[in-house]
Amino acid sequence: MVSVGVLGATGAVGQRFVQLLADHPYFDLTVLTASERSAGKKYRDAVNWRLDLPLPESVGDIMVADTRTDSLKNVDIVFSALPADLAGNIEMECAKAGIGVCSNASFHRMEPDVPLVVPEVNADHLRMIELQRDAGTDGFIVTNPNCSTIVFTLSLAPVRNFHFTDIRVATMQAISGAGFEGIPGMSIFDNVVPFIGGEEEKMERETMKIMGKFDGSEVVKAPFSVSASCHRVPVIDGHSMAVWIDIKDPVETVEKAYMNWTCPIRDLPTLPGKSLDYMTQPDRPQPRLDRMKGNGMAVSVGRLRPQIRYVAMGHNTIRGAAGASILNAELICDRGYL
Repeated sequence: MVSVGVLGATGAVGQRFVQLLADHPYFDLTVLTASERSAGKKYRDAVNWRLDLPLPESVGDIMVADTRTDSLKNVDIVFSALPADLAGNIEMECAKAGIGVCSNASFHRMEPDVPLVVPEVNADHLRMIELQRDAGTDGFIVTNPNCSTIVFTLSLAPVRNFHFTDIRVATMQAISGAGFEGIPGMSIFDNVVPFIGGEEEKMERETMKIMGKFDGSEVVKAPFSVSASCHRVPVIDGHSMAVWIDIKDPVETVEKAYMNWTCPIRDLPTLPGKSLDYMTQPDRPQPRLDRMKGNGMAVSVGRLRPQIRYVAMGHNTIRGAAGASILNAELICDRGYL
């Protein structure tokens, strides 16, 4: 078993990490860190558990440690659920100490030697770990993208070999993406908020890196443009998005690509049986009906129409956050980088 820890274990994404790692076949969850206020307490006493599943019994008695490198001495991989402004230094310190970091934070995503990975889309970018080690880092940092970017890029996987130059995407993002205390009820009830700070820029930049090609020394950005418009909607979990692509091929040809797409990786514990579920019903996907497909790790695509337009949807805190980091870690182990 690989010994793992979670940085920021009491927050929204941290709790999801704990839930998904509690009985994992690869990983032994041994260290949970949080703020000084929580350090020294049993996890069950430190956390205000808010997931719709019970707190796993196996982790309740773990003593919460302060978020410092010396708390992680016996850990092989650490999963980071820290806010970006806190993640940068501690993640780099962990990597220099020989620990593998699988981060959900945005701080290191766009650094030229840090892989930004969606395993079904760009698993080969993990080779960038070798760039970090060539620079003298004993561990590594691997990041997953923003929650919407994950759903978006996975939905693009079946069409990446078509010719196109421009993509437009409008998101409808769940309130859980802002954390437990992120959106006041009176701001979102009976409302749509047409702005999420930094989100559009993240989707545009991150997609270009993920869909680009790693040539052995750097990622050559994808040869198309992305324009995003992001909106917060009164849905608890599940980010939806409408996508327009300037593919000139007939819609029947594009539909065949979705129906025939096969996942390029396999046999990982968190990988769903079908990472991308193409739906033909005229009113799907819907968050409430489809977000838990593949235990929350599948992305659903539907409403494919001429002048290539479709709707994609995925669970934002599972597929779009903690589950994405865990799947990255499974792939890292499978490919021998640990």
